Amino acid sequence: MMSRAERSAIADWWWTVDRWLLAGVGALIVLGLVLVMAGSPPVADRLHLPTFHFVNRQVEFLIPTVLIMLGLSFLSPRHVRRTALIFYLLSMALVFAALLFGHEVKGARRWIFGVQPSEFLKPAFVMLAAWAISEGGKRRDVPGNWLAILLFPATVAPLILQPDFGQTMLISLVWGVMFFMAGLHWFWIGGLGVSAVSAVTLAYKFVPHVRARIMHFLDPGQTGGIADTFQVDTALDSFLSGGWLGKGPGEGVLKQILPDSHTDFIFAVTGEEFGLLFCMGIVALYAFIVLRALLKAADNEDPFCRFATAGLALLFGIQASINMAVNLHLMPAKGMTLPFISYGGSSLISLGITVGFLLAVTRKRPKSELMFDRNAQTFEAPPETPMGVPAE
Repeated sequence: MMSRAERSAIADWWWTVDRWLLAGVGALIVLGLVLVMAGSPPVADRLHLPTFHFVNRQVEFLIPTVLIMLGLSFLSPRHVRRTALIFYLLSMALVFAALLFGHEVKGARRWIFGVQPSEFLKPAFVMLAAWAISEGGKRRDVPGNWLAILLFPATVAPLILQPDFGQTMLISLVWGVMFFMAGLHWFWIGGLGVSAVSAVTLAYKFVPHVRARIMHFLDPGQTGGIADTFQVDTALDSFLSGGWLGKGPGEGVLKQILPDSHTDFIFAVTGEEFGLLFCMGIVALYAFIVLRALLKAADNEDPFCRFATAGLALLFGIQASINMAVNLHLMPAKGMTLPFISYGGSSLISLGITVGFLLAVTRKRPKSELMFDRNAQTFEAPPETPMGVPAE
C-alpha cells in the first residue's frame, strides 16, 4: 500500500485520481468481457470463426485501451489540451482520408486502416470546445465562444459527408449542452434548437435511410426493404423473453438470429440472459459514473477542467443512453456502441481516451498548481516576473 508521504509520480497519481470513477470504469470493463462472451459466440459461428474469437479480440483491444487511459490520466490540464489538439488534427486528417480513400460499408465511408477515426474525434472535440469556451469566459480579448461555434461545423461537416449521423447527433448534443452551461443567452439557445430541428428535417427529407428509420419507428407496421428493422424488433423480444431474472448465462435463444448481438445490441442479449434487474444495475452503474463526474465538475475551480469534465461525462452518458434506448425501441436505430461493453476496437480505444482525459481533469490539484496552469495557457504568453524576465 502506498503512503501519502511517498512523492513518486505513481503515488501522487494514486492519491489525486478519483478512485470511485476508476472503480466504476473497471467494473464496466469486466462486465464487458462477460457480456461479449455471452453475445459473440453465435456471430463467430455464423462467420465460421473460433467460438471465442471476439472475446479474444476484445482482450487484445483492452490492453492498449487501458494503457492509453492510465497514461492520459497522468497528464496535467495544460498537457491534456495539447494532447487533445494533436488527437483532433490527426483524427480530422483520417476522417478526410476515409472520405477519399476508405472502403465503403453499408453506403458509408467511415473506415480506413482498420479504424473508425470519427470515434477518436469525439473526445478531442469536447476538450477543444471546453478550452475555447473557458478561455472566452476568462479573457475579453479571446473570442472563445466564436471559436467553439466555428469548431462545431468544421467537425461535423465531414461526418455528415461520410455519412455518420449517429456520431453527428452525439457531438451536437454534447456541444449544445456545453454552450448552455457556459451561460449562452436564451436567444442563442433557441437558435440552436431551431437549427437542430431544421437539420433533422433536412435529413428526413433528403436521406432515404434516415427517413426509413424514422418512419418505421413511428409506424412499426412498415416492413420490407430499408425500412425493415429486424434487429430492433428482435432486441425488444429479447427483453420480453428474459423477464426480470433472465434465462441464465448462455441460455439465450434470440441472440442466435441477432446479427449484431456482440456490438450494437449486446444490451438485448444481457436482457434475455441476465434479466431486467441486471440491466437496471448496468444503467445504475452508468448513472453513477456520469453523476460522479458532474459533481466533480461542479466543485472544480478551474473553468477548463469544469467544462471538460462535464462535456466528457455527457459524451459518455449520452452514448450509453442512445444505445440502450435503441435496444428498447425508444428511438430509431443509430448504430452506436454501449461504452466498454460492446465489442469494437475503435470504440474501446476512443473510450480509453475519453476516460483518460476525464480522470486527468478530475484529479485533485493544489491551488498553487491551478494558478500556475492558468498562467501557462497556450493562448497567451507567460507572465513576466517583477524583474522583467518571463516566468517559467
